[in-house]
Amino acid sequence: MAMVVWNENLSVKVAEIDTQHKKLVAMINELYDAMKVGKGKEVTGKILNGLISYTVTHFQQEERYFDKFGYPDKMNHKKEHADFVKKVSGFKNDFESGKVSLTIEVMNFLSDWLFKHIKVTDKGYSKFFNEKGLK
Repeated sequence: MAMVVWNENLSVKVAEIDTQHKKLVAMINELYDAMKVGKGKEVTGKILNGLISYTVTHFQQEERYFDKFGYPDKMNHKKEHADFVKKVSGFKNDFESGKVSLTIEVMNFLSDWLFKHIKVTDKGYSKFFNEKGLK
């Protein structure tokens, strides 16, 4: 069973961004499923590489919209993105140096990010983007 099931409470009401967020949910569930069967360490590297790729695409897209439409809270939002990238890069370095408890740390970080960043910070732009024509 999945740890996180996508539902409308996670939607930011912008289809393109919701699709990208669903990829993050899938990565969280993949790591969770692997952890349940004792294979978390085996997939952590793949998840971290996927997260790095995800952040490049996803954050750039959000930030292009921030700039294009003049989103008023863009600086705070961009800082959260930068903090996420720094944290994931740190996880990748730790993973490559053999840190043992990393899988649980990554899982907890991603779960917190999903529920704090997407459900609070990202939802802050839903109405703004919708009023600019993004749906």
